[in-house]
Amino acid sequence: MESATPVIVAIDGPSGTGKSSTSKAVAAQLGLSYLDTGAQYRAITWWMVSNGIDIDDPAAIAAAAGKPEIVSGTDPQAPTIAVDGVDVAGPIRTQEVTSKVSAVSAVPEVRARITELQRTIAASAEQGIVVEGRDIGTTVLPDADLKIFLTASPEARAARRSGELKGSDVHTTREALIKRDAADSSRKTSPLAKAGDAVEVDTTELTLAQVIECVVTLVEEKRAGK
Repeated sequence: MESATPVIVAIDGPSGTGKSSTSKAVAAQLGLSYLDTGAQYRAITWWMVSNGIDIDDPAAIAAAAGKPEIVSGTDPQAPTIAVDGVDVAGPIRTQEVTSKVSAVSAVPEVRARITELQRTIAASAEQGIVVEGRDIGTTVLPDADLKIFLTASPEARAARRSGELKGSDVHTTREALIKRDAADSSRKTSPLAKAGDAVEVDTTELTLAQVIECVVTLVEEKRAGK
């Protein structure tokens, strides 16, 4: 593939809309780097839990926010995440981390630290990058070339997430997703929100392949017009 114009793509949206699967596939297909920003917040949460930081004490979280070294690998075929040299790709997906990530992510010092890290990674991606998260188009990369906001009904999202979490109950998963949405959308610092210039893609009735195709088309159109 000939070297195309570098493009920075921000993909936001709540859990269960297909963000990660779509972002990785689009980046791989178009030869772009890939960054899962949620993994970075999970990584710092994992570090806090592992080091006995009181998750209910924002001041304690803020004081420790600068301590862990977080390194994200940006190969969409095999993204990696390490904290202080330890591979944490598995540990950050545990229920314990999942239940605490919203509280840690809401602390302004944590967001400032991780946002700076994300901007540095995006700026150094020579071919361009797909960055997925909850505040990429609004806060992290407000000047991204293309902003996409994925949505889906709570029912569709719960069904997908239950499929990922083998044996989990769809109703319980739906309630957890709605609770997470509320926490992420109402936090004071960088809430989950759709950027004014973002393209909204409702994935409720679409297959993953259709969502990927839709986003690839949007990126190619943007690249052609740059």
